Amino acid sequence: MKTFQLEGSKRDSVGKKAAKAYRKELLVPCVLYGGEEVVHFTVAKEGIRKLIYTPEVQLVDLSVEGKAYKAILKDSQYHPVSDDLLHVDFLQIFEDKPVVIEIPVVLEGLAEGVKAGGKLSLEMRKLKVKGFYKNFPEKLTINVEALGLGKTIQVGELAFENLELLNAKDNVVVAVKLTRAARGAATKENK
Repeated sequence: MKTFQLEGSKRDSVGKKAAKAYRKELLVPCVLYGGEEVVHFTVAKEGIRKLIYTPEVQLVDLSVEGKAYKAILKDSQYHPVSDDLLHVDFLQIFEDKPVVIEIPVVLEGLAEGVKAGGKLSLEMRKLKVKGFYKNFPEKLTINVEALGLGKTIQVGELAFENLELLNAKDNVVVAVKLTRAARGAATKENK
């Protein structure tokens, strides 16, 4: 898993008024929770940009005024109109405590159903997993070569080493859908 370095400064005051003042200075108010204490801090808007706007899951080496923390990005809030970043929540992680995060799904191979004229559809871009952060891969790879026309792969059919999948077992992750051309070819064969 990739690591992202982030520098922060402790916040003197919390609340709406203080948060607005920080945002005017191009700072993003942040909170780190999950440890012994909750840490309120700010980071530069440009400094956090590459962490927020990526599909990858990254481990964050956070330094707040000399104190180091290991964390993951848990949540980010945006302005409803301007889409500006308003607030970020981080979760402190430890080697002996399991964590729940979402990891992106990547498909591998050419499905049999696609060769027959179907269309491959990724229904879930991320899967929620539970485990220790040292076991987290950068992405969950699913091989779809044996997937036939009209067939699906559900969460219950998947297993990854040292990870527990938390999504509902009957959720469809990937499917090969019938296209009009494939349906037409199938009806011609049956006649």
